[in-house]
Amino acid sequence: MERRLNAELWDKMHYLFRDFNDRMVHAELHYDFEIDIDILKTVILCFFEKAPVFHSSFTDNHISPYWTVKDYNINNVVHAYQVSEEELADKIDEFLCQYIPPEADIQMQVAVFYHGGKSTLCIVENHMCMDGGDFKYFLKAFCANYNAYATQKISPINFRTGSRAYTQVYEDFTAGEKKMAKSLYKNINSADNHGFPFTPDNIADKSFIARRKISAETFDKIHSAGKKRGATINDMLLTAYFYALYELAGFNPLESVSISCAIDLRRHMKNNDDNGVTNQTAWMQCKIPERGQDIFKTLEYVVASSNQFKSDRFMGLHGLPLLSLGYKILPHAASEEIIKIGYSNPLLAMSNIGILEVDKLALTDGSTTHEPLDGFMSGAVKYKPYALLSATSIRKEITLSMCVKGNDEDKKIVEHFFDLIEGAINLLIQGE
Repeated sequence: MERRLNAELWDKMHYLFRDFNDRMVHAELHYDFEIDIDILKTVILCFFEKAPVFHSSFTDNHISPYWTVKDYNINNVVHAYQVSEEELADKIDEFLCQYIPPEADIQMQVAVFYHGGKSTLCIVENHMCMDGGDFKYFLKAFCANYNAYATQKISPINFRTGSRAYTQVYEDFTAGEKKMAKSLYKNINSADNHGFPFTPDNIADKSFIARRKISAETFDKIHSAGKKRGATINDMLLTAYFYALYELAGFNPLESVSISCAIDLRRHMKNNDDNGVTNQTAWMQCKIPERGQDIFKTLEYVVASSNQFKSDRFMGLHGLPLLSLGYKILPHAASEEIIKIGYSNPLLAMSNIGILEVDKLALTDGSTTHEPLDGFMSGAVKYKPYALLSATSIRKEITLSMCVKGNDEDKKIVEHFFDLIEGAINLLIQGE
């Protein structure tokens, strides 16, 4: 008899996002030793058994969608490749840019690329299974279990299980707070027609990932300059995003522009240890009234908008009750059509996934512990005209990335955008 899993609210929402992006989340970690492929397979196998959504197929029956747990072979999940240093970058991008259909039996793909005595670990997973917050947990749990198994033969099963429901976000509220939070039916984010200046959509477009490094030295200067002006690292990066975009797209500097920022709703949870891996991410709309006469005025607008959202006890929870109601009272196909009318997918977005902690991502060769030399995570490949800027940092070095389904001209546009962001950052940190 087949085993089924509930399709949770955010599973359904990310399925709805199929018109806007490919829903894949990507991670890449570089190590200066050769990862043991057998240990890697053992850990991933145990994680798959603990979280069956990873080996489940999504069924949209137009009434009430669900996951069906499938049999699998770990060799179809974990792959090993021997590559030269010259071909490494292209092989990594080819792997990371793959698309996993929700109807597939396996919702994650893992690869190790061996090159010159070193290895690069790459993982692609369906956002319907887990978001960036839980993907970071997955990576840290993987490394901890890998090391325990490699050194002490401890069974690699230390992985969170439990509810994947969005309602877990309310569990630590008081009765009064919970009542208020569950009555926030209005979506407070508004539509904005300003978009990224990609080329027109074309059937020949292919997925690519563009990256740009911001040095650790610059990170310290961003932090110092921001602190003086009451701005976080996120505020500073968002300001550079706005400032660069006005120039890149030729927006009227007197026009208002909005960029939506990902919010980890786990901020409302005191303890997430009893929950399964899932999605708990919403969006905060940062809106500035104009570019401002200089970048520091832009920063003022960004800080004011961000602080307004941060002062909200229920930040990120507005509109969730309405989404839940829509999925409950109507067949799934009808719910999607209604939600599409009321939901405006942001044309411009940023996801600051945060710090990749090298001590928690270290792997052992049995005698020596190896911290990752480099790495990054990024969100989904966006379909034009939608754009998402992702940011992660490792040893204070920031990696900005954009995943786009586009062409060579779009790559040039994104690279120029990164140039403009670096220029904007240099303006922000003058004198540091």
